Amino acid sequence: MARGHAIVFSGASGTGKTSLTRRLLAADRDLILSISTTSRDPRGQERDGVDYHFIERGEFLDRVRAGRFFEWAEVHGNLYGSDRHWVEEQLASGKDVLFDIDVQGGHKLKDRLPDARLVLILPPSWEELERRLRGRGTDSDEVIERRMAAAKQEMKSASDYEEIIVNEDLASAVAQAESLIRLLRRTTDGRSHLQALVSA
Repeated sequence: MARGHAIVFSGASGTGKTSLTRRLLAADRDLILSISTTSRDPRGQERDGVDYHFIERGEFLDRVRAGRFFEWAEVHGNLYGSDRHWVEEQLASGKDVLFDIDVQGGHKLKDRLPDARLVLILPPSWEELERRLRGRGTDSDEVIERRMAAAKQEMKSASDYEEIIVNEDLASAVAQAESLIRLLRRTTDGRSHLQALVSA
C-alpha cells in the first residue's frame, strides 16, 4: 500500500481556512484531519477529540519532552502540537493527512516530513481580512489589531510555502485545493509505478 501524503494548510484567522478544510474533508474519504493537541480551554461549542485534544499545560510539556509531537508551537500563550504516533499510523495506512496549523508549525512539520506539501491560504486583501474579523463580532478592536499584525508577520515568514490559494470565493478555493490534492496523488502514484518498473 502506498504511503499517504501530509498536506499542511496555513493561514491567518479570517482567511476561511477552517471552512475550506471542512469542505474538503466532507467530500474526500481518503483525507483525514490531524486533530491538534492544545493546552488551552475549549471555546464555545468545541468538543474534546473533535475540534482539539484538550490537555493541561504540564501534561503537554511532558509530551514535548517525551518527543510525542511531530511539531508544536506556542501561539498567543497557548501550546499546540500534532501527535507523532497518530500521524505516522495514518500515513502508513495510506491516508492523506491534512494539517490545519500555523506557518511556524508548518515549517517544523516540513523539517520532520520533507515530503509534506505546504499550502498557504490568503485573503483577497487586508481590508477584506479585517472586514471578516470584525464581522464575527467576537473580538475587541485591540484583539483584531493584534490578529492583523500577526497575519502580516505570518505572511512574511511563509515565502517557502509551495502552493498559494487566495480565498476570495470559498467554492473556488475548494476547487483549487481539490485539484492540488488530485495532482499530488497522481504525481506520487506515477513515481511509485516508475519505481516498480525499474526494480522489476
